[in-house]
Amino acid sequence: MVMSKVKYEALRQQRMEENKKRMEELHLPLLSQALKNASSPKSSPMKKTKPRIARTVLVPVRRSERFSNKSAPQYKEVTFYERVQLPRRVTNRTRDLSNRVYASDESRECAIKKAEALESTLGSDYPTFVKSMLPSHVSGCFWLGLSSDFCKRKLPRNDGVMLLVDEQGEEWPVIYLARKTGLSGGWKKFSVDHDLADGDALVFQLIRSTVFKVFIIRVDNSGKTANEKTDNIQRTEP
Repeated sequence: MVMSKVKYEALRQQRMEENKKRMEELHLPLLSQALKNASSPKSSPMKKTKPRIARTVLVPVRRSERFSNKSAPQYKEVTFYERVQLPRRVTNRTRDLSNRVYASDESRECAIKKAEALESTLGSDYPTFVKSMLPSHVSGCFWLGLSSDFCKRKLPRNDGVMLLVDEQGEEWPVIYLARKTGLSGGWKKFSVDHDLADGDALVFQLIRSTVFKVFIIRVDNSGKTANEKTDNIQRTEP
């Protein structure tokens, strides 16, 4: 009984040695290690965002091979858009919107008339327009849509950065989206810094191709307005 067990162990050991040699001949250990390394998770680097800047190139229109011996292909303009980003400006200023008051139709109209009167004093050397502030302009999404006709005639056709210059000469960079004809990133900063409210009327004066001079006409709860700069309209006392 003991001899048969010893013989069995010797036979098993011999079989294991033979199998090991066969595995080495087939390079199975190397294949196993390579498979293990390939299946191990690898950390992927964080993707970097690229600026969104519009650029236009000429590309050939796709043509069938049946017309390869015909005249040269026609070209068309294709516009590519890349992301435009502004550096974030940190501010510790907070707004208390709990007591926010929405402007009445009368007070809004009064502010618009005051802004139009101010606009008439600016002359015709630079293009101007008046914009009445709505809740979406001064809170929430902070998006300022501009007149599509004005944008097509006077502003750049591609996305870019514009400057808003207030009456004290300070500058605020904002992102202009040409396809959406409006001001996006950076407009919130300008709105918050100037405490813009629903019903305020702004006069935009395009002093350069990418620079707006901005005049602010305030509106209060009673419908009376006050110019942030000065009251340029003479008042007659009784």
